Amino acid sequence: MPSEKILSEKQAYVAALREKLMNSVAGVVVEYKGISVADDTKLRAELRAAGVEYAVVKNTMLRLAIKDSDLAGMTDALTGSTALAISKEDPIAAARILNKFAEGSKKGFALKAGYMEGQVMDVDAVSAIAKLPDREGMLSMFAGALTSTLSGLAVAMQAYVDKQEEPAA
Repeated sequence: MPSEKILSEKQAYVAALREKLMNSVAGVVVEYKGISVADDTKLRAELRAAGVEYAVVKNTMLRLAIKDSDLAGMTDALTGSTALAISKEDPIAAARILNKFAEGSKKGFALKAGYMEGQVMDVDAVSAIAKLPDREGMLSMFAGALTSTLSGLAVAMQAYVDKQEEPAA
């Protein structure tokens, strides 16, 4: 039986982890085995630059943190070695970076599950989300769609004006 001090430290850790999860917009759970120290350092730097918090977590602690929450559906994925990436702002950043790394990994680094806006996602959903363009890409696509729509409208209006100006035969 753990001492009171250790028990209270663990409870504080679980409470802090739960708080981080509930205040984030998205997160990804990965199997991190088979990653070299150099690759791990590079991965962590890339995640940090994107504003994503990444840490190795004990499955038991993460299970306790998501217990009785919308994220409880991730419990089945919490086996083996587990790392958690949490994003407070960009909902796609963690999925994009970790999916790219997992696709290039040959030694066991793999996506397990994820969540976005309180909804649990399986591996396929996380991979699909990872392939979406980032915010700037989405805005660029939206601007392109608006521009093409407006130019089409302008051409149609000009054609109408030209038709009205034609002399009657």
